[in-house]
Amino acid sequence: MSNKDVLVFEIDQAKGKPRDIKKKADYCPFCDTENLTNIIDQKGDMIWLENKFKTLKDTNQTIVIESHDHEGDISNYSVAKNREVFNYIYECWNKMIQTKKYQSVLMYKNFGPMSGGSLRHPHFQIIGLDKVDGYKHVEPENFTGINVFENKHINVNISEKPVMGFVEFNIVINNPKYMDDLAEFARVTVKYILDDFYGGKFDSYNVFFYRDGRKIICKLTARYVVSPYFVGYRLSQRDGDKQVREISKVLLQKLQKNVRSDEINHPE
Repeated sequence: MSNKDVLVFEIDQAKGKPRDIKKKADYCPFCDTENLTNIIDQKGDMIWLENKFKTLKDTNQTIVIESHDHEGDISNYSVAKNREVFNYIYECWNKMIQTKKYQSVLMYKNFGPMSGGSLRHPHFQIIGLDKVDGYKHVEPENFTGINVFENKHINVNISEKPVMGFVEFNIVINNPKYMDDLAEFARVTVKYILDDFYGGKFDSYNVFFYRDGRKIICKLTARYVVSPYFVGYRLSQRDGDKQVREISKVLLQKLQKNVRSDEINHPE
C-alpha cells in the first residue's frame, strides 16, 4: 500500500464540529435549515450541501440531509419517504460521479454511536476522493454469499467473504430503475438489524453503496467494536454457515411479511 491509498485526517478542520450521537445536544445544525450554507441542491425536505467541516485532505465532502425530522431513520420512514430518500441520494451520487472530477466517489451512512458518525439527524455522506480509489480493496466476492432472496432484478445475500465482518447484508439491483425496490428491501433489513438481529442488541449500522456497471449494490452492516484481527491484520471474520443460514431464514420471513408481494414476486 502506498501513501496514495491513505486518507489524511486534518484535525484542525474538526474544531467546533458538533456532536450529539452519544448525548443529545441542545442545537442541531441540520434542524436549523434557515442557516445552512453552501447548498448544492434541495428537493422537499432533503438538502444536499457541502460539509462545513472538511476534515479529509484532497476530498470534496458533501452531505445529504434526508429529512426535517431529527429522529427520522430508514427504519421508521414510511415506504414512500424511504423511496424518496434512496432515489434522491442516488441522483446526487450519480451527479457527482458524472462530473468525472474525482478518482472515486463514495456514498455511505452512519447511524448510532458505534457507526463512526457524529450527528443523530438522518443524513448520508457523498465524498469525492481526488487521489484515492476508494474501491481498490473491495472485491466482487464481498458482494456475494448465502442467498436470502433473489428474482430477475434483485438479489439479497449475506456475505461469505465480508469486507470487515461479521454479518454483512448485500442488496444488489441490476439496474438503477429498481431503486424503489432496493429502498424497500433496505428499509426492512435495517429494521431487522435494529429490532431483532441477535435479539435486538445492535443500536448502530452503516450503509455503503457501490456500482458495478449498471448494478447498484447496497451493503448494510450492523456495527460493534471492531475485531482486533481486522485492526491488526486486515483479517475479516464471519459467522458460521449454520448461523448465517438461520439469519437468512429469519430475514426472508421479515421480507416476505413486510415487503409488498409484487416486489417479492416481481413479474418481469
